[in-house]
Amino acid sequence: MSDMGRGDELVQDETRVSDETGVSDATAASDEASPVADNEVLEKSSAPASDEPRATVNHGVTPAMEIASAWAWRFLVVVAAVLVIGYGMRYLSEVVVPVTVGVLLTALLIPVTNGLQKLRLPRGPAAGLTVVATIVVVAGLLTLVGTQIAGQFEDLSNQVGEGVQRLRELARLNFGLTDDDITELFRQAREQITTGGALGQQAAAVGTTATHAVAGLFISLFCLFFFLYQGEQIWSWLVRLFPRRARDKADSSGRKAWVSLTAFVRATVIVAAVDAIGISLGAAILGLPLVSAIGILVFVGAFIPVVGALISGVVAVLVALVAKGPLIAIIMLAVVIGVQQLEAHVLQPFLLGRAVSVHPLAIILAIATGVVIAGIVGALVAVPTAAVLNTIVNHLAGNDVDPEPPRPLPRRRHQPATIED
Repeated sequence: MSDMGRGDELVQDETRVSDETGVSDATAASDEASPVADNEVLEKSSAPASDEPRATVNHGVTPAMEIASAWAWRFLVVVAAVLVIGYGMRYLSEVVVPVTVGVLLTALLIPVTNGLQKLRLPRGPAAGLTVVATIVVVAGLLTLVGTQIAGQFEDLSNQVGEGVQRLRELARLNFGLTDDDITELFRQAREQITTGGALGQQAAAVGTTATHAVAGLFISLFCLFFFLYQGEQIWSWLVRLFPRRARDKADSSGRKAWVSLTAFVRATVIVAAVDAIGISLGAAILGLPLVSAIGILVFVGAFIPVVGALISGVVAVLVALVAKGPLIAIIMLAVVIGVQQLEAHVLQPFLLGRAVSVHPLAIILAIATGVVIAGIVGALVAVPTAAVLNTIVNHLAGNDVDPEPPRPLPRRRHQPATIED
């Protein structure tokens, strides 16, 4: 019996040892497979799932509806983001508009600063001299226009009076209005304008607008100076705000956009100068008054594509109609149309080329959107904005016409060159 008891104990001991050894081996194997999870429990729990297929709930939504809903909510998110950005820019328009004007002026005047720097003038004084020269040129043009208007004010007043008399005759003949009806209309308009409340509101609005214009002018000049002086450092700081993986694309996209913006601004200035010279020569040959004023108006209006040229041409034709009569006005209209056709079919395709490839329909829609959002300022910046966005999208999509090698970002001065930003 003792021998049998001892044998049973040995068998039990061997069984226990073998069980412990098996468990430890399984545990070791499971630890090698996953040092975190309890693999034995996972195997037991996942075994039935492998035998039986997982049931799916059918919500009755077709694949087409799933794709449409996925596009729909992403589209709504994008639209919401655009609306928030647009609202913020409109709310801060008194800062955004001067900064935008400063950027456009920088794209126009940076060759002057670079040229002065090549003449061994430091960057800061070169930028300051460029800003001062710009102010002097603009002030000189405004003084020229004011002097010419003041010198011919009496003649213009008489010509405007004659033009109003002609309009009254046309209204009487074509619309059956009597002199009393026309006089009553003028009286009502004068009373509406000179009403106390309306006049006070208009005066307050004019005063507020003038204050904002002066403040915006100083902001634009300050931005122009610092963009000319430290534009590269400012751009490097902006690029460093992006994640590290996106910095190269952000930098290359910005430089492509800057090339496109610079090409657009320079081409627009050349086109505007040609328009102003051509229409001014036509006005001078026809003997119209305010030749310089018409030329400056055409030059400024050329920065607003399509709309600006139309408005400036209409003003030139109206001056010819009031000053010289219908025949001279028709000749002036022919001059304006000829100059604008030269601009549209020769100058713009030749100067802009492939640097700013924006479809005419996109230009019209961009101008209309800019007018709705920000009025005349929106019309001014609509086309360069569309050109910049078009360049950035094509660059990110890999559709560059002339790809350029990436340029490294300038490093900050207080860090060694071996340390990555």
